[in-house]
Amino acid sequence: MLPASGAPPRASGRVAWPVIAVLGVIGGVQLDLGVWWGALSVLGGALLAMWDARPALALLALAGAAAGFGSAHVVTSRPDPLRPWLGAQVTLDGQWDGQFLTLSDPRARVAVAPRPLARPGHIRVSGRLIAPEGRRTPGGFDQAAWLRAQGGVFLPTPTAVLVGARLRQSGREGGVRGWFRQGLTAGLGPREAALMQAVELGDRSDIGREDFAEGYAVRDAFNRAGLAHLMALSGQNVALITGVLVWLLAWRGAPPGWRYGLPAALLLGYLWLVGLSPSITRAVIMGFVVLIALAVGRGRVDPTGLTALAALVCVLLFPLWLLDIGFQLSFLAVLALTLAGRAADRLPATWPHGLRAALSATVLAELATLPVIAGTFGQLPLVGLPANLLAAPIMAVLVPAGFVAGLLGPAAAPLNLLNGVLADALLWVARTAGQFPVLPWGTVSPAGMIAYAVSALAGVLWLLGRVRLPAVLGTVLVCALMTALPARLHPPRDIVFLDVGQGDGTLIRVPGLTILVDAGGSVGSDYDVGGKAVVPALRALGVRTLDVAVATHADTDHIEGLASVLRAVPVGELWIGQRKVGDPVLDAVLAAARERRVPVREVRRGDRVSASDATLTVLWPPGNVWSTADNDNSVAIKLESRGWSTAILGDLPDPAEDMIGLGHLDLLKTAHHGSRFSTGAAFLVQTTPKDAVISVGRNTYGHPNPDVLNRLAAAGVKVWRTDQMGTITWPIP
Repeated sequence: MLPASGAPPRASGRVAWPVIAVLGVIGGVQLDLGVWWGALSVLGGALLAMWDARPALALLALAGAAAGFGSAHVVTSRPDPLRPWLGAQVTLDGQWDGQFLTLSDPRARVAVAPRPLARPGHIRVSGRLIAPEGRRTPGGFDQAAWLRAQGGVFLPTPTAVLVGARLRQSGREGGVRGWFRQGLTAGLGPREAALMQAVELGDRSDIGREDFAEGYAVRDAFNRAGLAHLMALSGQNVALITGVLVWLLAWRGAPPGWRYGLPAALLLGYLWLVGLSPSITRAVIMGFVVLIALAVGRGRVDPTGLTALAALVCVLLFPLWLLDIGFQLSFLAVLALTLAGRAADRLPATWPHGLRAALSATVLAELATLPVIAGTFGQLPLVGLPANLLAAPIMAVLVPAGFVAGLLGPAAAPLNLLNGVLADALLWVARTAGQFPVLPWGTVSPAGMIAYAVSALAGVLWLLGRVRLPAVLGTVLVCALMTALPARLHPPRDIVFLDVGQGDGTLIRVPGLTILVDAGGSVGSDYDVGGKAVVPALRALGVRTLDVAVATHADTDHIEGLASVLRAVPVGELWIGQRKVGDPVLDAVLAAARERRVPVREVRRGDRVSASDATLTVLWPPGNVWSTADNDNSVAIKLESRGWSTAILGDLPDPAEDMIGLGHLDLLKTAHHGSRFSTGAAFLVQTTPKDAVISVGRNTYGHPNPDVLNRLAAAGVKVWRTDQMGTITWPIP
C-alpha cells in the first residue's frame, strides 16, 4: 500500500516501497546495458531501506534489480526479424499508426522516412530497408537509440527504417480514432487542425509541416517559447479531462464509486486512443491510482511513492524508456512538482494563491528539466515562464473542449468555432514568444551534470528548510564557475568536418575566429540539413556566433543549409565567390542574409583573415573570369597555423586545383566528395598530405571514386570518411 499523506511520523515506513523497488529496477536495466554504475542505484535502494529501519526491504531492491535486468534482456536480446532484408528494395503492407508501420509477418515494426501523408490505418508503402543510424553529428538525432527505446517486453522494437518511402495504397482512418480525429478537425483550418491533433492525440506529424513564415516553423516556435510540452500528452491532459468529468459527476450527485471509478476506467480507454508514450503512460498510471484510491475511500496518496510506482510499471514494461528524453523530462518535471507547495509558501503571502501556485510549478518544472533540455536541444527559452502563464488558461479550456469535440465526431463543427479561437490564441502565444532570443547551450558534460545535481540538492534543502538561501546561492555560483571556466581557459582549436550526408559542412575554430564553410543540403528532398543537423551541431559544440560563413559555390549539397544557419545563429559576414544570378539555392541564402542583416562579401584570391597564430587565405576564385560550371567557381581556402596547413576546396576540379598553388598540406579536405574529376596524381605530388578527409554520404554518383582512393593509397595518404566515421574532429596546432 502507498502511505497516506499526512500520516504521523514513524520510526520506520517513511519511504514508500515503490521508491526502493524502482531504484533496484533502474539499476538492473543499466547493468544489462553495460552501465556499471547501475549497481550504485541498486545499492542506493538497499541503503534507503536500511535508513528507513526496514532492512527486509533491501531484498526488494535486489529483486527489482533482477526484474529490471531480465526485462531489459528480453528487449535487447530479441532477434531482428528484418535483418535478411536490410539493403533491399521492398514493398510492405501493415498498420500505420502515424509513427511506425507494424507488420504481421514477420511480426515487426518499421520506421518510415519520409513519413507518408496517410492517416493511421492499413497502408502499402515501398522503399529500401536500412539499419537505423546512430548519432552522426554533435547534438544530432540518435535514431538507433531512439528506436531501441520504443520497444517493450510485449511490443516489438522497431529495427529498421524504410527510406525513400513511397505511399502505394492507403485507406481512410476508421473506427473510434477516425471518428475522434474528425471531431478534432471539423471546420478548422489546416494549422488549427494540426494543433488540435497534437494537443489532443499527441500526433505532431501535421504540425511539423506548418510554418508561420519561411524559416520559422510552428514547432520551432513552440520550442523557443518553452511550450513544446503542450504538444506532448502528459499529466496536464489527464488532469484537465478527468477534472471536468469528476466535476460533472459530482454536480449530478454521483456517489464516490461512480464519481471517481468511471473516470478511472475511461483513462484506460484514453490511453488506448492516443497510444503509448512515456509521458501519457506515466500520467494515466498516476491518475488511475489516485482515482481508484478516492473511489474506495483511501484518500490522497503520497506523491513521491505514486511517482515511483508509475516509474516502476513503465520501466518494467518498457525498460529502455529509461533512455528516452520524453521519459526523463516527464518524471523530472513531476518530481519537481511534489515540491511546488513548499515553493509557493516561499513567495509573498500577499500574492494570490493561484499565481503563487502557477509560478512555483512552472519554475520548478523548468529548473528540474533544465539539463536535459539544454543538452538535448542546445538552447534554453528565456520567456518560458510568461509564455506558460499565458498558455495555461487557454489550455485549461482547450483540452477538455477539444476532447468533447473528438467525442462528437463530424458533428463538432459548432464547438470548433470556440476551439478554433482558442487554438489561434495558443498559436499567437507561441509565435510571439518564439521570436524572443533563446540562451544557446552546448553539450552538458558529466562535470556539468554533477554541478547541476549539487545545485539542485542545495535548492531542495532550502525548500525543506535545512539550509539558508545565501548558502544555496553560493553553491550555485561556485558550481557555475567550475563548469564555465575550463572552456574560457582552454578554448577549442580544431576543425570539425560535420557529417551532413552527401554534402559539405566544415567548422573551423581558433580563439577569436569561428568560421563555417558550407552547411550541406539535400538534393531532391525537403529535409532541412541546416536546421536539423548543422544548427544542432553548432549548439552542441557551444558555438554561439559565427564570425564568417562561407558559401563555396551554388550547389545544393554545399550551401542549401546555410539559409537555416543564418536565421538561427548570429553571423558576422557571409563570404561568396560568384554572385550567380537566378540560382534559387544561392538566392535563398542571400535572402536569409538580407533578412538577418548579415553583410555579404564577394571574396577573391588573396583575401585573408587571421587570429591566434592562424591565417585563413582565399586562393580561388581570381574573379576576373567565370566558368559556366559552378564547380570551377568554388571558393578554395587554405588554413595555416604554426607551420601546419590544410585546405578546403569546395568542388574545385582538376586541373584548377593544380593552378591555385597550395604547396604542402598536412591535411587535405578532398574536393568534390572524392570525385574522379578531383585529387589528381600531380596534385598529390604537389601537396604531399599525410591525411585526407572525404565528406560524403549515400549517393548515386559513385563518390568516393575508386581511382581517387587508389591514388590516395599509392601516395601513402590515410583516408578519413564521414560516411564511415560520422563527424570528424581534427586538432589545429
